[in-house]
Amino acid sequence: MMKKALVILAAGIGSRYGVGIKQLESVDDHGHLIIDYSIHDAIAAGFNEIVFIIRHEIEADFRERIGDRIESVCGPLGVTVSYAFQEKDKFVDSVPAGRTKPWGTGHAVLCAAGQISAPFAVINADDYYGKNGFRRAAEFLEACPEQYALIGYQMKNTLSDNGGVTRGICSLADGKLTGIAETKNIVKAGDGAEADGKVLDVESLVSMNFWCYPTAFLDVLRIGFPEFLARMTDPMKDEYLLPIIADGMLKNGTEFSVLPTDDSWFGVTYKEDLPAVVGSFRKLIVSGVYKEDLYSDL
Repeated sequence: MMKKALVILAAGIGSRYGVGIKQLESVDDHGHLIIDYSIHDAIAAGFNEIVFIIRHEIEADFRERIGDRIESVCGPLGVTVSYAFQEKDKFVDSVPAGRTKPWGTGHAVLCAAGQISAPFAVINADDYYGKNGFRRAAEFLEACPEQYALIGYQMKNTLSDNGGVTRGICSLADGKLTGIAETKNIVKAGDGAEADGKVLDVESLVSMNFWCYPTAFLDVLRIGFPEFLARMTDPMKDEYLLPIIADGMLKNGTEFSVLPTDDSWFGVTYKEDLPAVVGSFRKLIVSGVYKEDLYSDL
């Protein structure tokens, strides 16, 4: 089996949740986090390298809460675990005075280039993606290691009961991505959804930032990041983001396959989401999708 890496975007955790990562709550009775389920599903699907992208300031907290435990699980399974660090001054001559935001998900993956030596998938640390998404990603990377893909989720399976969410709504032609429209404040409306009063097709596919890349993408990032810095208009807020990078590549003729999954997304966008997320994992365990002892079936 060829090497396949899972790159996990976790550098923004401290920024979103406050100091460290203590606000990342357990989602089952055994102290597992959403990230545990993603790693379990990735290993089951055939991924054999895990790369965490974090920041130095949360490293000790991250290792204590997540990293050391994951390494103890992965070691006996022959799955390697490594760390990359996203810092604002990496690949930047000087950080603009007053800049507090990181440089975005594209910059994060670029910061991990030294740890990535195989075709790879990228996910967010705090989203649950479902088993099928990882199977589809692993199969694609195995069969098409030089090509690009996005795992597409049905909008209706990615909404929150507690407020609006932002999703990249995909446009497709013959199973290929033709564009992503970043759409904010998508809310449930009866059996449908809307954004700022505009009715949306809940069957449409959206991006949840689950990408499949060849190693050649790292060169795309190396070339593109300085170009992004040169043309940015707001040095305080502009970010080098994977969907925007994909959009530029599409315009230049690069093909992205879209691999649909009917799995439901879970995530704690709002504090009020947590009880529903815990309940969803409980149902998955009771129905036999996962073991109580999560990693025991690997």
